[in-house]
Amino acid sequence: IDFKGVNMVINYDLPTSAVEYIHRIGRTGRAGHTGKAVTFFTEDDKPLLRSIANVIQRAGCPVPDYIKHFPKLQSKQKKKFIKKPLTRESICTTPQCFRKKARRKMKTTKENIKGKKNVKEDNGSKLQTVSKS
Repeated sequence: IDFKGVNMVINYDLPTSAVEYIHRIGRTGRAGHTGKAVTFFTEDDKPLLRSIANVIQRAGCPVPDYIKHFPKLQSKQKKKFIKKPLTRESICTTPQCFRKKARRKMKTTKENIKGKKNVKEDNGSKLQTVSKS
């Protein structure tokens, strides 16, 4: 898929391979346009960083020295990461106050719906008793 006008990509999780990284950031800078890519990583991602840093460096972009000195990933480790990527906690960008407000609204809505069902059931049972006698 080609998205026109994408000038920045943000990776919230580190791709498991350099090829996947290139594919993701390739959404920017198409057809001679420039683009930026920002990738967040954790301590657990360190083994994956070196191969991606090599790709970035070959493209002529600066790479911090500390990343260049990370140990190379062994082929067995690569296969493991590709088959089973790191599990992460979910990320939520919605402020907590909005989430609380939405939960309260949802709870109120559910209670109102439940109350209406009980009223309908009560009305239905009264009609049945009236019709039987």
